[in-house]
Amino acid sequence: MITVGKAKEPFLAADAHYRKLLGRHQPVEVVEVRDEANIEGRIPDRSHVVALDRDGNAMSSPAWAHWLEERRLDSRDVCFLIGGPRGLPPDVMDVCAERVSLGPQTLAHQLARVVLLEQLFRATKILAGEPYHH
Repeated sequence: MITVGKAKEPFLAADAHYRKLLGRHQPVEVVEVRDEANIEGRIPDRSHVVALDRDGNAMSSPAWAHWLEERRLDSRDVCFLIGGPRGLPPDVMDVCAERVSLGPQTLAHQLARVVLLEQLFRATKILAGEPYHH
């Protein structure tokens, strides 16, 4: 995950919590960049690049699990991009393989980061056959 800005309160504790939980199921790396101009140079080679975008594909929790399983079968790292207050610039959006939405509302970028981590954690629990809340 490449995200603009560092995690700060009140989101810092939730970010750490979900990173720890998710890390039990799969590795997760968060790269924090200063601004949108620094995102493109940090994208790993050969990764499946996904932009968080309000107009992207919205998924239920079971759909997130299915989506994540498909990405695992591709045997490529997934790189999520989370822009700052102004979103992601057009040139960065152009390198994305797809766009995923966390819903139609606008979220603070640090809150979007926590919600993404939580949905990825929930998807890994579903894939592991563990109980989760609907």
